[in-house]
Amino acid sequence: MWLAEGGRLWTIKSNANTHKMEKKLYIGNLAWTTTTESLKAAFSKAGEVVDAIVMTEKMSGRSRGFGFVTMATDEATDAAIAMWNEQDLEGRNLVVNRARPKTDTPMGAPRRDFGGRGNDRGGDRGADRGFRRDY
Repeated sequence: MWLAEGGRLWTIKSNANTHKMEKKLYIGNLAWTTTTESLKAAFSKAGEVVDAIVMTEKMSGRSRGFGFVTMATDEATDAAIAMWNEQDLEGRNLVVNRARPKTDTPMGAPRRDFGGRGNDRGGDRGADRGFRRDY
């Protein structure tokens, strides 16, 4: 889409996912025992749930303590926030917010450096601290 303003042409990007993201909720502070099914059942009390997922660790399959719920309508989204934000589910007070798009951080991007020596310790790992083995 183009917009002419003051003799200049501006490009306006239309993102089809923007409207979808408005109906997607971030659910934080989930109990470790909360499953996708129990999360979906809880949020269905506020309206129709299109999708729900509890994020899990890849290796262990254990909950990471947060998930996402996509509601069918804007009204259901607002009702779910009002009903569940800072409310108890399975012994934990939930944090419910509208989900934000993931930032465009490329895979393999360098991590922040907090100083220190990192993993390169050098040396012979202990000889300089008086640990000697005589065998």
